[in-house]
Amino acid sequence: MTRVRFAPSPTGMFHVGGARSALFNWALAEQSGGTFVLRIEDTDAARNRPEWTEGIISALAWIGINGDSPFFEGPYFQSAYEEQHRAAAAKLVADGRAYYCTCTRDEVKARTGSEHKGYDGFCRDRGLTEGAVRFRTPDDGVTVVQDLVRGTVEFPNEAMEDFVVARADGSPLFVLANVVDDIEMRISHVVRAEEHLSNTPKQQLLWEALGVAPPTWAHVPVIVNEKRQKLSKRRDKVALESYREEGYLAEAMVNYLMLLGWGPGDDREIMPWAEMVPLFDLGSVNPSPAFFDEKKLRAFNGEYIRALPLDTFVARCEPWLDPSWDRETFAKVAELAQTRIAVLSEITANVDFLFLDEPVFDQASWDKGMKNAAVEILTGYLARLEKVNMDSESLKSALEEVGAEHGLKLGKAQAPVRVAVTGRTVGLPLFESIEALGRERSMDRIRAALARLQG
Repeated sequence: MTRVRFAPSPTGMFHVGGARSALFNWALAEQSGGTFVLRIEDTDAARNRPEWTEGIISALAWIGINGDSPFFEGPYFQSAYEEQHRAAAAKLVADGRAYYCTCTRDEVKARTGSEHKGYDGFCRDRGLTEGAVRFRTPDDGVTVVQDLVRGTVEFPNEAMEDFVVARADGSPLFVLANVVDDIEMRISHVVRAEEHLSNTPKQQLLWEALGVAPPTWAHVPVIVNEKRQKLSKRRDKVALESYREEGYLAEAMVNYLMLLGWGPGDDREIMPWAEMVPLFDLGSVNPSPAFFDEKKLRAFNGEYIRALPLDTFVARCEPWLDPSWDRETFAKVAELAQTRIAVLSEITANVDFLFLDEPVFDQASWDKGMKNAAVEILTGYLARLEKVNMDSESLKSALEEVGAEHGLKLGKAQAPVRVAVTGRTVGLPLFESIEALGRERSMDRIRAALARLQG
């Protein structure tokens, strides 16, 4: 049975690259009727914070990976398997595949004459009974890694030093702990980021030395920014949580991340998860770097927002609506807003004018909208608002008449009215907004704008 694992380290944020790797593993598990094993690599005490682990679990749940599915198993914690890690190190020594070493870095440097050269094998045949444990790498030949994404990758053994698998106090290093955990959990496929490829020959040698056939490997492409630099949390917006907080939909994020390095083989891009899973194929993943295009993600999200049933859209907007705002009033304009926002957090700026005593004026919008015949347009429209029917068509016709009196088409005549009523030059359709706001409040705002212009 296919058993894949996702093994993140708690870091205080969940990287979009990690989310992409998790989804590739999840798709493989679901496609094959296998198991997705979540293992938290928590042996680094500085990173072992419960809230960070909870952040991983929460982020995964947001993109649909959680214990509600029969394909999910875990979370397990690497720290719980230290006894097995120590036993594996002892077995490697007993089998002659590893040895104890007491060399310091300075001693190695003194012998080799360079801090850049690897370990020189000094302790290989000293027969020590204590110290750090070093794996005895083959002196010649190559370690061949068969990778579903990259094909056959060869690593010359002579380029690999005898690497440490356990410290002098017996505590394991990651390279050994990772292999032992995978063996204990019967992992059949390791699907992870390209940056781990350099560790793979060491891990494959450990699998073989422990008497177990290595898993199927797949190293997916690195994710880069628009400058083709690897995404970095110090420079780029990479935290999955930040996209969730901004109002990206989980289903849009999942769709977009799945297409970073893989495609269904046709021209489709907007695809629900259920359609992607049967088509997913690690062998068709492109090994070249994948560009994380936030503008494209934003466009994806807009498509998903517009496809939501209206009542679902209203419910999804709830976290961004002030508790004091009247929900019936919001419902009147929700359908209009749904076609105009790309992320849910934008709903606030689109509808807040309906609920505030005065609109929040954007100075750039004021400067742009309140010029030329602004006073005349506002004065003429104010007079008509006293008597016009409060439906969008009547409100539109009234402004067209005012505009015509001053030689302006509707588009130009709208600008000062929109700014006066909403505070901005862009937003929901103007006349539906005035209808929702009501006669008296709309007139009060136009009077206030006139006073500001003339004052």
